[in-house]
Amino acid sequence: MKILRYFFVLLSIALFASFKGEELSPIKLENLRTELLLNPVGIDVTTPRLSWEIPVLARGIEQTAYQILVASSLEKLNANEGDLWNSGKVNSSESIHARYAGKPLKSRERAFWKVKVWTNNGFSDWSAPAFWSMGLKEYKDWEGRWIGFDRYFPWDNQDLPRLSARYFRKEFSTTKQVKSATASIIGLGLYELYIDGKKIGDQVLAPAPTDYTQNVKYNTFDVTEHLKAGKHAVGVILGNGRFFEMRQSKAYKQKTFGFPKLLMQVNITYADGTKETIKTDESWKGTADGPILANNEYDGEEYDARKEMYGWNQPGFNEKNWLKSEYVQEPGGAYEAQMNQFMKVMQDIKPVSITKRSNGNYIIDFGQNMAGWVKLRVKSEKGRKLTLKFAESLQGNGDLFIANLRDAKTTDTYIVNGEGIEEWEPRFVYHGFRYVEVKGYPGTPTKNDFSARLVYDDLQTVGSFETSNALLNQIHKNSWWGIASNYKGMPVDCPQRNERQPWLGDRSTGAYGESFLFDNTALYTKWLADIRYSQKADGAIPDVAPAFWRYYSDNMTWPGTLLLISDMLYRQTGDVSVLYTNYPAMKKWLTYMQSRYLNAEGIMTRDSYGDWCVPPATAEAGRGVNADQKHPSTLIATAYYFHYLNMMSRFAKLTGNDADILTFAELASSAKTAFNKKFYNQKGFYGENNLTDNILAVHFGLVEPGNTDKVHRRIVNIIEVENKSHLSTGLIGTQWLMRTLSDIGRSDLAYKIASQKTYPSWGYMIENGATAIWELWNGNTADPKMNSQNHVMMLGDLMIWYYENLLGIQSDYENPGFKRIVMKPELIDGLNYAKGSYQSPYGVIKSDWKRDGKAFNWNITVPANTKALVHIPAASAKEVKEGNEKASSANGVKFIKMEDGRAVFEVGSGNYTFNSGI
Repeated sequence: MKILRYFFVLLSIALFASFKGEELSPIKLENLRTELLLNPVGIDVTTPRLSWEIPVLARGIEQTAYQILVASSLEKLNANEGDLWNSGKVNSSESIHARYAGKPLKSRERAFWKVKVWTNNGFSDWSAPAFWSMGLKEYKDWEGRWIGFDRYFPWDNQDLPRLSARYFRKEFSTTKQVKSATASIIGLGLYELYIDGKKIGDQVLAPAPTDYTQNVKYNTFDVTEHLKAGKHAVGVILGNGRFFEMRQSKAYKQKTFGFPKLLMQVNITYADGTKETIKTDESWKGTADGPILANNEYDGEEYDARKEMYGWNQPGFNEKNWLKSEYVQEPGGAYEAQMNQFMKVMQDIKPVSITKRSNGNYIIDFGQNMAGWVKLRVKSEKGRKLTLKFAESLQGNGDLFIANLRDAKTTDTYIVNGEGIEEWEPRFVYHGFRYVEVKGYPGTPTKNDFSARLVYDDLQTVGSFETSNALLNQIHKNSWWGIASNYKGMPVDCPQRNERQPWLGDRSTGAYGESFLFDNTALYTKWLADIRYSQKADGAIPDVAPAFWRYYSDNMTWPGTLLLISDMLYRQTGDVSVLYTNYPAMKKWLTYMQSRYLNAEGIMTRDSYGDWCVPPATAEAGRGVNADQKHPSTLIATAYYFHYLNMMSRFAKLTGNDADILTFAELASSAKTAFNKKFYNQKGFYGENNLTDNILAVHFGLVEPGNTDKVHRRIVNIIEVENKSHLSTGLIGTQWLMRTLSDIGRSDLAYKIASQKTYPSWGYMIENGATAIWELWNGNTADPKMNSQNHVMMLGDLMIWYYENLLGIQSDYENPGFKRIVMKPELIDGLNYAKGSYQSPYGVIKSDWKRDGKAFNWNITVPANTKALVHIPAASAKEVKEGNEKASSANGVKFIKMEDGRAVFEVGSGNYTFNSGI
């Protein structure tokens, strides 16, 4: 019997190490996330989803079961005691979005958790612990009152508007050992929180902006380590942000919410079990007479260091000249935990040059168009005034080009205290800039005296991309900077002029491409909520959400972003709950549009913008022309209406709204018939015979089968002959252009468009000095009124095409979230290699292919608990090798079929090297 047992042990070891002769890595777990966030504090999701990764690259690893333990303390968790929840062994391959099903959690309660998994080849140890904590779940949990000063002070200027920052403070003592302490804060519009002079957290420009009449975001911090026994002081500075609106003069257009205000509390639990709450009430003291004289997102921040109040946020400060805080009206919106990441200073950039001008001012060039601010260092006499004026580019004479800023002043002011070397940066503004003009600086500044601080949401960069085409690589880099610059707690259109609004149309498809560069899931989940909150009772959705601007123009393209981004999040994360959450709002809006604007012929008659910002025939033809021109198109409206109906039929199936499936499908069929009757020309084109009209018809599946070849030829003729291998699409057409060309077998044309350096193209922007993405194709000639040099709307579907078509990394819609990966890179003449990676919810996916004559070499990485369908160019499966053997017989590789000149194989997790002849 002992011999038999010994035999089975040896056999198990041999099998364990037999995967292609490699030793199987031990099963381990990492990147534990709650609601796809790392150890979030103060959430308000009562049954959060838990996710983990299995970073084992041995071949074919699939999870077969998991067990989750959730405990009320780390000690209990370490003792394997799941007093809050023990899931038991769950037979499931689910490693993302596993729903917590334990005891209901109370406000401020912490939950510590870990997971172990079983796979088809071994099981893991328990993971390292992770945690989450609950915020203040109910309104009654907020014990304090709203405080502030709902009025102007003599030094404020009601007409500009110009409003100083508000400062509030409260002293208290802790006489016993503190077991735990949590600070919860709603500081509107923006806040900085201090305890005993130390800033709490490294976030900036918090909280995330919302329509404050609908919802407000609170933030939660664990401040236990800051509260030793003794005297303490809480200090809060309030900035204006979007609450005290940047322009107060056009109430018909933009919402205003009032003066800055504060609600906060510190909940303390002592070691003896007693509790205490420090809360905002009339015992707090406040002042508006501090060093921040004004702060306005459009105009800048003014800071007088001579007015600094040393020790104002520390115990023992003399507050006799401070005012008693005043109770103020609450903002009106529901209190919600902020579940999207904070904005932070993500990078510091030193100047590339400093140039002295004839007027004695200095122009600092940071070499990169970005969003954030400048931190300065200066030593000078008391009272010296320094001004920093921000701009994206220079005029021909070397002066700042500021015409495209409209009436935004974009100027920071610092008045010197005169006490040695002083360092300063603003708190409650940001600028879009590459260049800064400094006035009043003493002596000759050096590069060490200034630092540009890049500010965006703390989102992980999840994608990498490189090809043999240097221009494509630079476009990718410019795109990264443009996308990062315009993440500001919501996606904004631009960071520099007097707008900076969350336009829906700019991100409808762009968000999908952005998801390959940044982990933007939480940001766009939050934005979908902003859109829902902005929906009117009748179903109307605005063009801007949160609805800071009152733009309810009713069109299919901008509000339909609600559907497109919901679909994107489902595809990229596998989270079907986003469809459940948004389905009612999507259906309500589509019904609203149908009831108002669908005519008897079945045509959707309402559009606002048309193909926004179509490029002029030449850059010169667009010189001085204002691009703010609307050309409504019933073709675009009807095409999108059809597309959305198909999406809703699919969403209805995924969410169990079975009664709606056939209804939406029948409406789509009717819309297709009406569209072709109205817009198809028997000569083989649609509408006005422009590129966008034909692209939409093809991509949305509106073309009747017998007309397909003619419409395809028309698209090719427009690009190759009429446009000389350039695009001619605006915002709408560019969102579908690159993928449509690949879908019709003309990826070579897409590549030519992407590789152009002449007008109009992304390369043209770079040839003319762009380090981000322009708002307009002719951004160097257009009227500056609408001419941002840091926009993302014209990226369209380019980033999607980069990752899905060039790298060949795509999520299978039937198995979303990259549970099943479709890997099918385009091989295009002139492109010799492409390599890159994407951090999926399951782990890193890598694709690295090269062409050398007729030889094709492809290295890929597939994460554990997923499968990939790999499409390899070859005349037959026999011609494909994996490593040094035939792929069809290689370990972990399964031949599926031949399709379109490619051998299709299925693989599980692991590293693979495929070779074939093209």
